Amino acid sequence: MSTEQTAIHEGHGYQQLKDKTTIGDILKTATEFEKTAMNFYIALKDKVSKRLRPIVQELATEEKHHYELFQNLSNYPQVPEQMAQLIKIPPSDHRFSDYIQTPELSDYPDDQAILQYALGREQAAMEQYITLSEETPPGPIQDLFRSLAKEELSHKQELEKRYYELVHSGGV
Repeated sequence: MSTEQTAIHEGHGYQQLKDKTTIGDILKTATEFEKTAMNFYIALKDKVSKRLRPIVQELATEEKHHYELFQNLSNYPQVPEQMAQLIKIPPSDHRFSDYIQTPELSDYPDDQAILQYALGREQAAMEQYITLSEETPPGPIQDLFRSLAKEELSHKQELEKRYYELVHSGGV
């Protein structure tokens, strides 16, 4: 390790850098998060009860839309210059990253377990996107994170409503 690297590693600079990541890395993780969810819900649609199928289809469509938003970010001229910028790693990053791994399900998964998983995923996404919108410099990436935070909150509220309806109607 060079003298400069040693100084950064041992000194204050290291402490500041170890809690940061690039916007590009954040975008890769977020893109994978949305892609994994989209594929999970698409594969799940035919395995859940008929009552839950419309919800799972909606979730697949929403996640596909989010994935496409990330894919289209490169159309904005400011994005490439922002990719290398460092931002603070959100406290919720580990929860967000955990949801990239989808649960193993039986051929006929429990509706309540699916809804609980989806609610947890929406909560983690909402927290992550709120924090990222606060940490990211103004521009299309910040706008995207703000928009996604609002959408995830809306999805979560809708899922909570449907969960309540299913549970209290004796459906799960």
